[in-house]
Amino acid sequence: MFLTIIILVSVLIAINFLLLKFSSNRIAQRKKAEKPFILRERTTIITTQQLPNLLAPTGS
Repeated sequence: MFLTIIILVSVLIAINFLLLKFSSNRIAQRKKAEKPFILRERTTIITTQQLPNLLAPTGS
């Protein structure tokens, strides 16, 4: 009984690996697309001294 279970599980694992081998998605070789040059804008840094002027009053 124990040997039967081991053989059954081994066969199921082998079938699983065979299915995994043949069902894997294969990606065709693609030409590498050149990335466009992106001009990045400068970001402004807001300091804590500037925050009170930008925030609306809460009334509390």
